[in-house]
Amino acid sequence: MNAGIDTGDTAWMLIATALVLMMTPALGLFYAGLVRSKNTLNTFMMSIAAIAVATVTWAAVGYSLAFDGGGALIGGLGNAFMQGVDFAPREGTAIPELVFFAFQATFCIITVALISGAVVERMRFGAFLVFAALWSVLVYAVLAHWAFGGGWLISGGTLDFAGGVPVEMASGFSALAAALVVGARKEWGRQALLPHNAVYVLLGAGLLWFGWFGFNGGSGFSTGQNSVLAFTNTLLCPACTLVVWFALDLIRGRKVTAIGAATAIIVGCVAITPAGGYVSPGWAMLLGALAALPSYAIIVWRTRTRVDETLDVLAAHGTAGFFGILFIGFFAQANWNGVSDGLFYGNAAQLGDQALAALAAPIYAFVVTFVLLKLIGAVMPLRATDREEAMGMDVVQHGEEAYVTGEGAILLLPDDVGKAAVPVADPG
Repeated sequence: MNAGIDTGDTAWMLIATALVLMMTPALGLFYAGLVRSKNTLNTFMMSIAAIAVATVTWAAVGYSLAFDGGGALIGGLGNAFMQGVDFAPREGTAIPELVFFAFQATFCIITVALISGAVVERMRFGAFLVFAALWSVLVYAVLAHWAFGGGWLISGGTLDFAGGVPVEMASGFSALAAALVVGARKEWGRQALLPHNAVYVLLGAGLLWFGWFGFNGGSGFSTGQNSVLAFTNTLLCPACTLVVWFALDLIRGRKVTAIGAATAIIVGCVAITPAGGYVSPGWAMLLGALAALPSYAIIVWRTRTRVDETLDVLAAHGTAGFFGILFIGFFAQANWNGVSDGLFYGNAAQLGDQALAALAAPIYAFVVTFVLLKLIGAVMPLRATDREEAMGMDVVQHGEEAYVTGEGAILLLPDDVGKAAVPVADPG
């Protein structure tokens, strides 16, 4: 083991990295349950695709642009294709840079996957792959540099413990842009488009919460006090969001819904993501309770509009992340975080720093995503045809179905409708 490496910190970070990677298949399960059965596989595959594409782009240039150098807007290319990423400790940590690289890669992966929730059930898989590759570099790597890698936000004093800027606000406001460019599903506003499997949704949300202990707890890069605080706050905050969400469901519809409960878990986890290592457990509980209100309101409002941001990434991630970033400006407590106080403890400047991030990150993410998708759309079709959408994206994009009536998987092609099915194991 190299000098300067702490074996305990490294062991924890290896576990945390695995936990965060698990969150992307968990997200796929969560999203798959929220769509109609004919789109189950395609929705899950978008999360799997994010693992493939974002990992490659992160290793090639994303990591370097995010963490090499201290430029205000973007890093350098000194670590491109993982040059210099080895067993030596990452500066400011006691873990190998290889572990730091892998941990940060899992953040890029799940952020790319999150955006798919805005365009499921109609975006072509190939177009999504191209978008995922470009977005992971042009948006995620840039915002990660701003907030984590020595860029202008972190240098100016913005506090973001585990990704309110590059993960939560970036995915939420990029999702809104994606929904506007790709357009609504053809049945949107004309018929009920309901989740087909609430058990998938609850299971996915539970696994996401489990993984979030690595997501937030690992963002201290050690087994020190900040990581312990974030770990505990990741239990407390979502639990309070759940309680308030139950009450809101009862007030609005006289029933506590399973989909609502799963959504509340995500909202609470998102809200504590930027604040986890900076606020006390008591304030974390208040954050969870309060964060339920704006996210719930956005979900109710959005369904009354013509914006088909299908799985409410804006409400669950963009809005809750925005709220969490601002909450730090009010209630950060140096006695707990060892870094800075917020307005409530006499430091008004911290609120200004947080407000700047809450303004800059959504604007950058929305504008770049909007332009990027417009450019991709000028080169290749972004969405399936009406006929393909009616058939379901599973058959059209993958030649498979999530639920088959015969034995085993069946290979289906769009032109095969009405013909005898061919077993995958016997394609001849």
